Amino acid sequence: MRILLVEDDELLGEGTRKGLTQDGYTVDWVKDGTLADQALKTEKFDLVVLDLGLPKLPGITVLQNMRERGDTTPVLILTARESIEDRVLGLDSGADDYLTKPFDLHELLARLRALQRRFAGARAAPILVHGEISLDPASHVVLYKNEPINLSRREFALLHVLLENAGRVLSREHLTQSLYGWGEEVDSNALEVHVHNLRKRFGQDFIRTVRGIGYTIEKSKDQK
Repeated sequence: MRILLVEDDELLGEGTRKGLTQDGYTVDWVKDGTLADQALKTEKFDLVVLDLGLPKLPGITVLQNMRERGDTTPVLILTARESIEDRVLGLDSGADDYLTKPFDLHELLARLRALQRRFAGARAAPILVHGEISLDPASHVVLYKNEPINLSRREFALLHVLLENAGRVLSREHLTQSLYGWGEEVDSNALEVHVHNLRKRFGQDFIRTVRGIGYTIEKSKDQK
């Protein structure tokens, strides 16, 4: 799950980035509104965490530009502006949630999970179940045949996105962007290694390769 974090405060931005990363998100962090606007024009994100008081271009303008372009990516405003007028302006401009600073990281994470469920619809239940596999995004627990399975952060993230999109073919580019942020070194076969590791745990037929496109997990019987 790929997040664009837009925050100009170095200390707060680094702490938020670290917390989101530890929770399994891939985080790209920009520190002014112009960079955010450019990133949103050229890249695909699953969620946006947006400050309002930004250099170069106000956060509210970044949000309004997104919606004018038809970009429906869920946006959570994270700001020190706590007046009713600011909340109303943010939500009326197209924000999907509004959280004021100072904030608790656990609340931010819970709100982001709620946005994921809301916008993914039926594909994103609080706990994802696929046959004998269950994945809890909140606790980062994966059970297989009722036994806990230890996965690396990126293996967990890959399993999460594949289960949320069961029945859909996801491209290698989409999956790689979901696992790695800007500036991270990515080996050419990194995605294949993660797929291989998941197949070792859940069976060779668990993830199907669609040649020339990417990977998919078939819907389980109870999803059809």
